[in-house]
Amino acid sequence: MNSPTSPFPIPAQAAVAESFPALSATDPQLASLLVQEESRQRLKVRLIASENYASGAVREACSSVITNQYSEGYPGSRYYEGQQIVDQVERLAIARAKALFGADHVNVQPHSGSPANLSVYLAFLKPGDTVLAMQLAHGGHLTHGSKASITGKYWNVIHYGLDAQSKLIDYATIRELALQHKPKMIIAGHSAYPRQIDFAAFRAIADEVGAILMVDMAHFAGLVAGGAHPSPVPYADVVTTTTHKSLRGPRGAIVMCRAEHAAKIDKAIFPGLQGGPHNAITAAIAVTLQEALRPEFATYAGQCVANARALAHGLLEHGFDLVTGGTDNHLVLVDLRRKGIAGKPLAAALDRAGLVTNYNAVPWDEQPPQNPSGLRLGSPSMTTRGFREAEFRRIADWIARIVDSGLNGKVIEEIAEETHQLCACFPMP
Repeated sequence: MNSPTSPFPIPAQAAVAESFPALSATDPQLASLLVQEESRQRLKVRLIASENYASGAVREACSSVITNQYSEGYPGSRYYEGQQIVDQVERLAIARAKALFGADHVNVQPHSGSPANLSVYLAFLKPGDTVLAMQLAHGGHLTHGSKASITGKYWNVIHYGLDAQSKLIDYATIRELALQHKPKMIIAGHSAYPRQIDFAAFRAIADEVGAILMVDMAHFAGLVAGGAHPSPVPYADVVTTTTHKSLRGPRGAIVMCRAEHAAKIDKAIFPGLQGGPHNAITAAIAVTLQEALRPEFATYAGQCVANARALAHGLLEHGFDLVTGGTDNHLVLVDLRRKGIAGKPLAAALDRAGLVTNYNAVPWDEQPPQNPSGLRLGSPSMTTRGFREAEFRRIADWIARIVDSGLNGKVIEEIAEETHQLCACFPMP
């Protein structure tokens, strides 16, 4: 029997007790929901570019007793006693981040990507200062100055976009905007741009106008860690990243910067924006970084790119339009306008078929954000489960079948069975 709001069967009490023995005794309703979520993640092809599967080791760290500890301040300079172990854990995470990314200074305390980005604004800018950043509809992020975000309300954000013909970043136009507006900070990075970024070009522009260069690599940090994408660290004053997405860790964030900016960044994070760090997440970040330092992580990162390219090629063969015409990283952005379907109904149909995606705006989209003309697809989750190019080409075939059928219910049901059968061959961590 299904719950009124869930398509997944309510698990038997014995199964819930086996998965969550303590929780099932205390809160059986929540425990049942978590078992259903585990079933959903196991049975579906997860293609959301910002999602992944954390390892069992990462999840163990997230639920460890260190979550009981409160630790305002930084290692060696806390406002509480009892920090002997916590300090070692945080220093371990910092050391591993430095080894992985080659950064001068690392702060692992931001609770998520948005406050990590906001800390950079706080460290270097005053309200009303000018920032140059990528437009949200062209692949940027809310915290890159969207009017819906605090960053677009407190700062004067000038946006650059993609070239109308190539749909690629136009560095000449960015330089012109920088020379015209003299921003105090320039932001590179994206949430929906399928190509690599020329960090050296951004560095040259920033130097020409005397701006701080910030790179938000939240989406492609795992590719950088695995050597499948150029690193922004040698070029940027500050680099921010989340620790989930392609990096495959917990929901947290890291800020890295040049040594001369260390005090500003640390002060902006604490006490500027946050109180105590989430110590269980810090521990899980340390595990994540250790996993990313292993040789097999480079194999995973390279496969993420190969799989995204296989998906892109398959979609192109089926007549789909792709923003920038393909991909160099882990994501594909599909422009559905020529197919005559909006992103929201297609994403809903794909979910019923076992293919989890998100609808997304595309450059020069005439449709509202609640029902835009695009679909964003990512490779990290299913690459973690072992999918390779053949499986991603099959995903392209499934998407085409559903679109060509006009979202026919019978076709969706047939593909749902096929996706479940395929997922059964690739266990989740």
